[in-house]
Amino acid sequence: MSENFLSGKLPSVIGKLWKLEDLDLSENRFEGEVYEVFNTMNDFPPIGSGNCSSLRTLRLNDNKLIGNLPKSFGQLPNLQFCFMSNNRLEGVLTEEHFTNLTNLKFFSASKSNLTLRVSSDWIPSFQASDIVIGGWRLGPDFPLWIQTQQSIMNLDISNAGIVGEVPTWFWNLSSQICFLNMSHNQLIGEIPTFSISDSSMGSGGPWLIYLSSNNFSGLLPHIPTMVTELDLSDNTFSEGLTSFLCDNKNESYMLEILHLGGNRFSEEIPDCWMNWPELRVVNLGENKLTGGIPRSIGALSNLKSLDLKRNKLSGPLPSSLNNCTRLWKIDMNENELDGNLPPWFGTLSKLIVLSLRSNKFDGELAPELCKLNELQILDLANNNLFGAIPRCVNNFTAMVNGRKEIRDGDDEMDYSYYVGVFRESARVATKGNMYQYDTILSLFTSMDLSNNNLSGNIPMSLTSLVGLRSLNFSHNQLTSSIPRDIDKMKVLESLDISNNQLSGEIPQSISSLSSLSYLNVSHNNLSGQIPVSTQLQSFSPFSFTGNKLCGLPLVKRCSKNPEVENEEEEDDDNEVEWFYVSMAIGFIVAFWGVSAPLLFIRPWRHAYYGFLDRKWKSWHT
Repeated sequence: MSENFLSGKLPSVIGKLWKLEDLDLSENRFEGEVYEVFNTMNDFPPIGSGNCSSLRTLRLNDNKLIGNLPKSFGQLPNLQFCFMSNNRLEGVLTEEHFTNLTNLKFFSASKSNLTLRVSSDWIPSFQASDIVIGGWRLGPDFPLWIQTQQSIMNLDISNAGIVGEVPTWFWNLSSQICFLNMSHNQLIGEIPTFSISDSSMGSGGPWLIYLSSNNFSGLLPHIPTMVTELDLSDNTFSEGLTSFLCDNKNESYMLEILHLGGNRFSEEIPDCWMNWPELRVVNLGENKLTGGIPRSIGALSNLKSLDLKRNKLSGPLPSSLNNCTRLWKIDMNENELDGNLPPWFGTLSKLIVLSLRSNKFDGELAPELCKLNELQILDLANNNLFGAIPRCVNNFTAMVNGRKEIRDGDDEMDYSYYVGVFRESARVATKGNMYQYDTILSLFTSMDLSNNNLSGNIPMSLTSLVGLRSLNFSHNQLTSSIPRDIDKMKVLESLDISNNQLSGEIPQSISSLSSLSYLNVSHNNLSGQIPVSTQLQSFSPFSFTGNKLCGLPLVKRCSKNPEVENEEEEDDDNEVEWFYVSMAIGFIVAFWGVSAPLLFIRPWRHAYYGFLDRKWKSWHT
């Protein structure tokens, strides 16, 4: 009954179905304690009595089950295949939980918060070919019981809290392992050259090696030609890549995924990529690589993802890259690359992510860029580009539709043989910060041309990109006004057009952008009242400073009628002037009204001074 919408608790009656051989309840919505399905197994007859459980295959993965596995789980001697990954299991498992699982071949219970606590000399009763328990607490010591599993072919002990060096016996055992995942631990030391045993070669592969996010160091190990996926990212490997990539020039490798990002590689990228014709993913980002991008990288006709970000690469982009017509992603941000943006970019019609941020590119934006109709993320910020923004930006069809159309069976830009193990990702600047997108990358759309020398108008055709979620044109020299029909961009979440020379009013239509959660129009020549809406008044005043704007959230209030306000100010000025004139006239009239009679009429003058003389004598008396 897998892949349905069944919910509720697992019925305990299942534990009484002793003749049941195969039970598949995976990918539903079951919840509650996982022990419910085992709680009657304590009533089983003794092993060997003939009435014990017949269960061979148990699939409970991808539900919402909680709790710990009961010890009765270990009383399933016929169990061969057990799938319990992607639940919410937690607790401690001991040797008793695996006592009688003598036929167990495949055990998968990853992505749970379980702890395996066994003695250092534990010898399991089973010989499994697949043990997938990524996320369990197995450390800090390396689990020695793995040495007893002579038939192991697929092993996942990632994110297990294991610390220290990997024992030598394990590297010998790994020659028979097709899928090895020990990522996200604290393993140290050098990795010897990988080899594949004759018995494993007959299995047909694929061979996948995932050792990322540890502290492995030294030189890169040589790998067999049959390995298809190699992830050694986020370790401390150093020196160059020449020995790894170029030593066996006569060999043709089957490697499809190569992830060496986040190490300490220096020197130049070697020019011998023709030895790796099957590569679909190359990630050398976040190292210290120098020099130019080699021309032979154009020989990778199957390449879909090229990530060289955050190195010290210089020079122009090699024209041979236009042969990589299957590219989905080019990420070369934070290097020292220069020259013009080549017009042959337009031939990469499947490109979804183009990030050349923080380089030294100059020149105008070639109109051929508009041929990238599947482009979802365009980041050319922090360069020396000039000229106008092409009017043909409305040809970015994916920014209209809002997501990539998945084709050819591709699962959300997932490259690995095992879905979810190696998924495409991109770092995007939006809402004033940097964010990492992976699982929802196919849903995100962004255009960032900030910190260049672009001039001219914001093209009216831009508003036809109704699926665009993030737009940043800040720190340029753009003029004219904000497009009035910007309200067409209904899903726009982040808009930054600050530090330009835009003028006019903020369009009233911007108030209908209900998804807008980040806005910055500061330091332009905008004027008038800020439109009223729930979003706009909730933004910081700094989003609007450096303009001639008024209204909330600014403290400057707006008048309903600016002309009346000007007339009232003029009247106030006139009233102030006449006040001082009246004071002067009043003073003159009062002064001469008293002084003139005393000066010109002699009897009044004698009477006035006689009055003062009598008052003076009476005061002294």
